[in-house]
Amino acid sequence: MLRTHNCGELRITDVNKEVILCGWIRRIRDMGSIIWIDLRDRYGITQLTIFKDKASEDLLNIVNSLAREYVIKAKGKVIERESKNPKLATGDIEIQVEEILILNKSEIPPFLIENETNGSEELRLKYRFLDLRRPIMQNYLLMRHRLARYIREYLDNAGFVEIETPMLIRSTPEGARDFLVPSRLHPGKFYALPQSPQLFKQILMIAGFDKYYQLVRCFRDEDLRADRQPEFTQLDCEMSFVEQEDILNTFEGLFKYLFKKELNIDFTNFNILKYTEAIEKYGSDKPDLRYSLEIVNITNIVKGKGFNIFDDADVILGICVPQGNVLTRKHIDELTQFVRRPQIGCGGLAYIRVNSDGSYKSSFDKYYTQEDLNKIAINCNAQKNDIILILSGPKKKTYFAMGELRKHVAEQLNLINKNIFCPVWVIDFPMFEWDEETRRYYAKHHPFTSPKQEDIELLESNPEKVRANAYDLVINGIEIGGGSIRIHDIKLQKLVFKCLGFTEKEINEKFGFLLKAFEYGVPPHGGIAFGFDRICSLFAGVESIRDVIAFPKNQNARDLMIDAPSQVDSDQLNELNIAIKQNF
Repeated sequence: MLRTHNCGELRITDVNKEVILCGWIRRIRDMGSIIWIDLRDRYGITQLTIFKDKASEDLLNIVNSLAREYVIKAKGKVIERESKNPKLATGDIEIQVEEILILNKSEIPPFLIENETNGSEELRLKYRFLDLRRPIMQNYLLMRHRLARYIREYLDNAGFVEIETPMLIRSTPEGARDFLVPSRLHPGKFYALPQSPQLFKQILMIAGFDKYYQLVRCFRDEDLRADRQPEFTQLDCEMSFVEQEDILNTFEGLFKYLFKKELNIDFTNFNILKYTEAIEKYGSDKPDLRYSLEIVNITNIVKGKGFNIFDDADVILGICVPQGNVLTRKHIDELTQFVRRPQIGCGGLAYIRVNSDGSYKSSFDKYYTQEDLNKIAINCNAQKNDIILILSGPKKKTYFAMGELRKHVAEQLNLINKNIFCPVWVIDFPMFEWDEETRRYYAKHHPFTSPKQEDIELLESNPEKVRANAYDLVINGIEIGGGSIRIHDIKLQKLVFKCLGFTEKEINEKFGFLLKAFEYGVPPHGGIAFGFDRICSLFAGVESIRDVIAFPKNQNARDLMIDAPSQVDSDQLNELNIAIKQNF
């Protein structure tokens, strides 16, 4: 080893030791008679001290040639530091330097390599090798490493087996777009990169591996957001001879283990919400329970007063904002513009203020008496100085809009405690979603999800009423993962394919291998998959999963560091029998 110690481990008990350290120069301070160098590696920072009156001319010449981010090897003696730094683990000592060897020089970095940097995200992604030197980024990746280790510890102890599944598979319908890989050996045919190991893990259950898991790379060709990447890591799990409760108990235990090991937080049992309850209370199947602002359906008590906006609406919903009278008219106008955005699509926003004297002032006073407004306030549990925000319109759209408004108001008024975690299981999702454009049903989760036993009889007659035996884990408004009990009966699986509009030919072409396996004894089974990048960002307390991925893509799905995707040589394309259309 070139070094005897790293830059984060020396302490006051090491005084008088002769040591050798290696690392990057973080900072150089020339104080006249003394030169201080902060030397950094991933373990920490140690202060190097050069006393000019004791240093050789050769040493001083080397020191005078140094600059930030040079890689050096320093030899010297550990001494007690006169002016101690309690912010550093090594703050009680420094190294009285005897020799320095320059291992490599560095250009001036394009941004500060500090926790608080002056580099834009685009610049940091282009120079990711420098961005990853920042202590905060190294801490994120070290935490990611620990979380992966804890996951393996827990699942190994629970009897799970880690099994790798293929990266080159066949393209299947449903879900996001596949990334396709052309085959050189089979001209005109393509592999797909897996969006999930779904079919393989079900086949592993048929093979008799009753507890499977994998930390696996998955790929989806979809538009990016802060919590999405074209390639991502998934914790994929499956179990045989289980029911929904077994899955929830097993993986609730996993998250309790992770919270305890990494953050020293203890949890009792997680909340459980049915899908319909989540929508009706929070306007979302990913509810953030760190704040209240529960939605109240006030349709029955506000209709019939001659106010057409309410009278013509399918549903009228309200949320009570505690001490919301701090919202000025300007704030209300901003909230109105927020709900009118195309992404939300509401026509407007109504409100009722509860004054400090208990009287009411609303945006629709012309149609409602003080007694009418009092009934609404009682239903919304409004107190003095609160404000009730009201939306109306078509049922599905209005619940969604109120869910978005609820989140927006909580952020604007700082109602969210960012130091707590509120996990909740959401269960009993709809089995299918109707798409007006294609005039067909799509699976809410995937085509292999089992319907609730009591709803099977509705599959052919009333599919929109069928509930899936599915579940999501949501923490602080983020969908961390989801899964379901799977179909293990071949007749039921074919019926679900039929509900999704697949012909017999398509079923055999796309899923023939799975149905063939179903003929050889399928155990009842179910599973779940978690977004590992989302888990890491949640534990790190960051908004974007890019911060916890070593080499992420930007918002345009480009890797700015290696300049990918890129054009390839025409000879490579010819080998793959691919012709690129040229635009002239």
